[in-house]
Amino acid sequence: MDKIKIKQAVVVEGKYDKIALSKVIDGVIITTDGFGIYRNEATIKLIQLYAHSVGLVILTDSDQAGQQIRGRIKSIVGDAEMINVYCPVIAGKERRKLRPSKEGTLGVEGMSVQILREAFEKAGLADEKDIRRDPVTKQDMIALGLNGSPNSSALREQTALSLGLPPKLSSNALRDAVSTLMGREAFIEYIKKLKGEEK
Repeated sequence: MDKIKIKQAVVVEGKYDKIALSKVIDGVIITTDGFGIYRNEATIKLIQLYAHSVGLVILTDSDQAGQQIRGRIKSIVGDAEMINVYCPVIAGKERRKLRPSKEGTLGVEGMSVQILREAFEKAGLADEKDIRRDPVTKQDMIALGLNGSPNSSALREQTALSLGLPPKLSSNALRDAVSTLMGREAFIEYIKKLKGEEK
């Protein structure tokens, strides 16, 4: 199977993630060395350079640490083009590790080639043509009850789980993810179905 050609730089957490991903994509892969993204100025500058030239694809583990690193990357690149790719939440342990992660889920390095490929396909990165989708807005999130309502957090978690995304995404992180995965119109319909509000 041919590798997916990626024009953007792809950011992952560690070297084992990079090894796993290099079997799936043909492109530049940068590692943050985990929380090194908070202190390694050279890595920060490199990520900013790619972000403002060719754009970034972010692929971190689906655990809390992965979400924190994803948020840090977003804060250092500002309004640069950034596409979020998410792996599904799968219970398990990587072969090289003695114990499972704190949350008991597989990281990027533990994902099969097929699962990683599907994650890139879902994000619209499987072919060389860019898939442009209308983004979901903050107002959409409020109107759909995913932000600012008493049960917003529970509905976001239900939405994230139903889409195979990390369950504890913030409103902004969920909005970014679904904008990439399905776009505004499809997401509004999806939430209506999820809430049983379809005509």
